[in-house]
Amino acid sequence: MSTTSTDGRQVALPPLTKGPHRKRLGLISSVACLGGLLFGYDTGVTNGAEGSMAQDLGLDLIQLGVVISSLVFAAAVGALICGRISDAWGRRNTIILLAVLFFVGTLLVIFSPQAPEPGTFSPAGFAILVCGRIMLGIAVGGASTVVPVYLAELAPYEIRGSITGRNELAIVTGQLAAFVVNAIIAATLGGVVDGVWRFMFAVCALPAIALFIGMLRMPESPRWLVEKGRYGEALSVLESVRPPERAKAELREIEHVAAEKVEEHQVGLKAVLTNKWLLRIILVGIGVAMAQQLTGINSIMYYGTRVLEESGMTAQQAVIANITFGVVAVIGGIIALRNMDRLDRRTTFTIGLSLTTTCHVLVAFAGMLLPEGSAARPIVIMILVAAFVLSMQTFLNIAVWVWLAEIFPLHMRGLGIGVSVFFGWTTNGFVALYFPTLVGAVGITGSFFLFAAVGLVALLFVITQVPETRGRSLEDLEVDVSTGAIYVVKPAEVQRS
Repeated sequence: MSTTSTDGRQVALPPLTKGPHRKRLGLISSVACLGGLLFGYDTGVTNGAEGSMAQDLGLDLIQLGVVISSLVFAAAVGALICGRISDAWGRRNTIILLAVLFFVGTLLVIFSPQAPEPGTFSPAGFAILVCGRIMLGIAVGGASTVVPVYLAELAPYEIRGSITGRNELAIVTGQLAAFVVNAIIAATLGGVVDGVWRFMFAVCALPAIALFIGMLRMPESPRWLVEKGRYGEALSVLESVRPPERAKAELREIEHVAAEKVEEHQVGLKAVLTNKWLLRIILVGIGVAMAQQLTGINSIMYYGTRVLEESGMTAQQAVIANITFGVVAVIGGIIALRNMDRLDRRTTFTIGLSLTTTCHVLVAFAGMLLPEGSAARPIVIMILVAAFVLSMQTFLNIAVWVWLAEIFPLHMRGLGIGVSVFFGWTTNGFVALYFPTLVGAVGITGSFFLFAAVGLVALLFVITQVPETRGRSLEDLEVDVSTGAIYVVKPAEVQRS
């Protein structure tokens, strides 16, 4: 097995065979993906818990919006700082820190003091709740950057897409779990126990504990160890997740490329600011992360029940039907994992944006042509929104996180993905903050026509600016990204054998 870089450098790697190392890699990815599960649960739990929470703490709509969006804006900061922390402190250690943040943030949320009397505002409860949500947001943002990088740096390039993509599947599984748990708790405890929203949030503590204990037994990223000069430890990690000869060959390749960058002084932020190709790839990364969020996917995941109520469903019908979006997201994620190592990333992006934009247009026309009060209106809109979620998850969400985890060179990987995801989360925050206002002002039709217009711009951006990454080692990509060769050489010219 070999890969050929576009600068003519031939890298020979022994084949990736089956054995205990594959099971070890599977275990590592399963434990690390608990971070993705927590990410999904914490972003999805408010979609169903918000009503009880607002009533218990006496929150108005603006205060409720602050509670929900505070997690998202904090996630932007978490993505930025945790990327840098992982470059300095290690991927594994950073994930352990995130597990602690998830747990402490959950405790702050569930023990927020309630209002002294029904219908009154609890300033202390609001303040502690927002602090807990901010802490959870930092953890969510950190998980969104560090976990994909950790998986990408451990995975062999042949199956890097499916291994790294497991984190996004864990995210949507967490969101689905939140929808289901909310529905079960509301059905069994609603009206019987006060503050049912606290039980909904409390479930999050269990995977946080499992992530903390599990990561204590997991290895550090071998590529990070090489960058820090800990070659013996790096080889030991590689030998646990590769055949012996393959591990040694990969270590030589990682050492070679890392040494070249040190000799050329192409390391860290200074390298980005002095290399136009590194600066360009960060700008492209920012564009990809923002395009993902501007599809409006998280508007559905945060406010799916509101969209369904706007279409004509009752509140109870909307809560139950909202589970559909979580189910199709998981189905799409499973399909995406099967395709991640078969389809090029650019092809996946193009198909995904074409389908999501088409769904946006169809939802907008359905909202415009089907009259309010029509029995068919909520059903048709629900089906079309579910088709949008399925398209998004099958072709875009997993592919975006995989691409971001593999495109940046080792010496700036945490910085690159951190900056990109910072802009993605910031975009997500503004969409989450203003989506209810947007729907209220222009309705479903206007909102989805706007998403469709943005989708067309994003499609043009992907076609003209985003380079291909599938089927190549991270070291191969690092050389071509640093020199700009990745932009001038067509993917078909990259030999895979």
